[in-house]
Amino acid sequence: MAEAKLSAASLPAHASPHPLANPGYGKRSAPDQHPHTAHDFAHLPPREAAIAAYVDRLPDGADVSVKTLAKQLPYGQCALRTALNRLQQAGHLRRGRERLDSDTGSSRWITRTWFTRTARNDDWWAAFTRGDVPQEAPDRPPTRSRAHILLAALGRETPVLSLSAADCAALAPMVAEWFARGATTEVVRHALTSGLPTPVHHPAALLRRRLTDKIPPEPPAPQPPRRILECADCGVLGRLEALPGGLCKGCRGEPAPTRPTTLPTASEIHARADEIRAAMSLKREEHTYA
Repeated sequence: MAEAKLSAASLPAHASPHPLANPGYGKRSAPDQHPHTAHDFAHLPPREAAIAAYVDRLPDGADVSVKTLAKQLPYGQCALRTALNRLQQAGHLRRGRERLDSDTGSSRWITRTWFTRTARNDDWWAAFTRGDVPQEAPDRPPTRSRAHILLAALGRETPVLSLSAADCAALAPMVAEWFARGATTEVVRHALTSGLPTPVHHPAALLRRRLTDKIPPEPPAPQPPRRILECADCGVLGRLEALPGGLCKGCRGEPAPTRPTTLPTASEIHARADEIRAAMSLKREEHTYA
């Protein structure tokens, strides 16, 4: 059996590199993954673990379609399709569409295959589709922040602005807010050191005043990504809550939902319109590349 010959840690080398998908398509690595270990996929069956390890090593943009993987790995398309569906059910993979907006105001829906070596549950994938993935706090020793380092260095560059450790700790959150609003280190340093009065009696008070009075405006809020997932078996598009484990109700063997007795909300109408546009865009792409 191929599974006995192929392990998650050892995959056959190929003379040619794995092909890339069309620009903008292909594999996309999910954010906030744990570092590589020798046991990333030990919880999976051997075949699924081997395929997951192979896909994990591929760069973003690689073609991870069943047809392409079948040309690179010792598995047929049917076996690969089953294995990818199991990776999706295990939380390592999701397929769907993402809308890309251009500077000219136009937009298009593109096919995505998101992969993570760190298995994620449905709640995490739901947050990901909204662009609201919580960052996990790494277990690292505390270090001085960028803002604290800038303040501590002021005294070496401009002696009249020498600060105590307590002053740096108190002012660092204010400097961090400047960074959060897009200010660079040079912008902050120039705002704090240019045009100083003579003499400077209370450097901490002066810097606090400048950090308050000269703070730049808040940047516009970033637009959340527009993503829609699809069923692993039939490919139907839907929101995450309708695809637990990556499968729709029909493919899970559940009865079809009854017709709603109330009118849909505006947000539900917009979400359904996005699903229809994404499906139409996919059909146009299939016609183009057919």
